[in-house]
Amino acid sequence: MKKSHPMRRVVLATAATVSGIVLLLSLKPASDPAAASAAGGAAPQQTAAGQESPQGGSASQTGSQSVTGNVAQTQYGPVQVRLTLTGDKITKAEAVQAPKGGTSDQKTALAIPKLNQEAVAAGSADIDAVSGATYTSGGYKQSLQSALDKAKAAGGTSGSSGAAGASSSPQAPAAQARIVTGNVAQTQYGPVQVRLTLTGDKITKAEAVQAPSGGTSTQKTALAIPKLNQEAVAAGSADIDTVSGATYTSGGYKQSLQSALDKAGG
Repeated sequence: MKKSHPMRRVVLATAATVSGIVLLLSLKPASDPAAASAAGGAAPQQTAAGQESPQGGSASQTGSQSVTGNVAQTQYGPVQVRLTLTGDKITKAEAVQAPKGGTSDQKTALAIPKLNQEAVAAGSADIDAVSGATYTSGGYKQSLQSALDKAKAAGGTSGSSGAAGASSSPQAPAAQARIVTGNVAQTQYGPVQVRLTLTGDKITKAEAVQAPSGGTSTQKTALAIPKLNQEAVAAGSADIDTVSGATYTSGGYKQSLQSALDKAGG
């Protein structure tokens, strides 16, 4: 009994040691895959987040609009202007119709690019006529003005939409510009008619929608009208000077200008 008792202890101790080692070995592999799977699960989530950020940013809309003016009939053919506007600013101007055939092709090729550039630069129909293409220039300006009028009419309420909920938004229409066209004044060389743009009681723009043309009248009109337009805006009334060499045109201009002011209540 004494010999067998110590051996039993040794066997039991050995069995216990072996069991412990086996248990430890079985636990290590189980914990490592778990850690690996946790680390592997985080990587795809980060990748997905990285893919969503570029997709989430949408390109901002420019808010541009395209407006085509009415067709202006000229002695050499129709002229029609199309504008691209961002807000109230002309960002592009182009002629979708212009005189063609014979010498008109050359004049159109020279005049239209200049008129397009001037329209964008001026932001209005108050642009100079291109020398040698007076009729095309006149038709261009008429169609350009009609396009601007259409854009203004279409965008009349867009200006207050951004201020929705603001207490001052109902008052916005009172500050908007208004357009008044004077009566036609008949002169010895042809009719003269003035259109005004007013903000409140102030003239912000003046232009002649009709003026003498043909022969020397065309040259005189090209020289006189821009000066008269500038003086009307500067003076704010019909009390403007006569342009030397264009007395009849100046007189007709002032008559039509005064009638426009009378209509506006000025």
